Amino acid sequence: MEAPDLEVLRNAVAWMEQGHSVSLVTVAATWGSSPRPAGSLLALRADGRMAGSVSGGCVEEDLARRLREQLPTDGLPEIVRYGVSAEEARRFGLPCGGRLELITERISSIEPFRAIERAIDARTLIARRLCIASGEASLHAAGRDCDFSWDGRDMIKVFGPAWRLLVIGAGQVSRYLAQMALALDYDVIVCDPRVEYRDAWSVDGVEVDASMPDDAVAALACDARSAVIAVTHDPKLDDLALMEALVSAAFYVGALGSAVNNARRRERLALLGLPPAAVARLHGPVGLRIGSRTPPEIAVAILAEMIAVRRSMAPAPGSGGVRSPESIARERETAV
Repeated sequence: MEAPDLEVLRNAVAWMEQGHSVSLVTVAATWGSSPRPAGSLLALRADGRMAGSVSGGCVEEDLARRLREQLPTDGLPEIVRYGVSAEEARRFGLPCGGRLELITERISSIEPFRAIERAIDARTLIARRLCIASGEASLHAAGRDCDFSWDGRDMIKVFGPAWRLLVIGAGQVSRYLAQMALALDYDVIVCDPRVEYRDAWSVDGVEVDASMPDDAVAALACDARSAVIAVTHDPKLDDLALMEALVSAAFYVGALGSAVNNARRRERLALLGLPPAAVARLHGPVGLRIGSRTPPEIAVAILAEMIAVRRSMAPAPGSGGVRSPESIARERETAV
């Protein structure tokens, strides 16, 4: 779940527990320029208080008015469209050509949303299906292959824990990686059993774990909303984490190092008993090949590849990642 969606859900549950009437608005579809993607949520209280956004602030006030003045008599969900005409787009300040299709529903029961909260706290994915014709909503187990879908009849929204990044090693690359990942709303944990590295760590908002890397992966980053990146350059630490992460449900597993070093790493992992399919999941060299050289550039490349994997737009693992000038030189020496 994205952080804004989690905030919406928490607010909606709290308001319902306080006895307020709450409506949930979901972006079902967009055309052209649109400030918020499909699946974005807005919770509206009967008194006009709101959490979240479906348009970046363009249509929320009109939605609140609609829900106050035009309550559906049958209590069923409704489809609301904005920006269909140029006049309406100008009226609500939508970007040029932007159109929104929204689904509004009055929340009649709090228990399903408490169940969603429990699933999030347990770091599991859960899907809520809403039938527009009947208003019936149901909860189902969910996979990581789909966050949101809408076919004109049924809407499915997947809820789950915050995206988490576990970094093995508290070095310089880790610092930039952690800072940038925090800006992308990841929960960030840095694992390093080496006391001298932990003592030098100074990034606010990042949990530091002193466990051995395999224990940290098993306890903190083995679900479908987790990524694990090994950057210590010490096989004794990196390989421990990778052995656990590559057989877990983590959506992204990467390791810093040259192509030669990662080829050797794959050989070691295979000799240690990892199945070929697990070894093939490794992103190593890690990150998109964008010419990164400095630690902040390497962090950008790694996070860019993580985004691409989440959006199903990444190249296959092992097709080439970050390579420093030093690693390129070492590869050339090895080839001679």
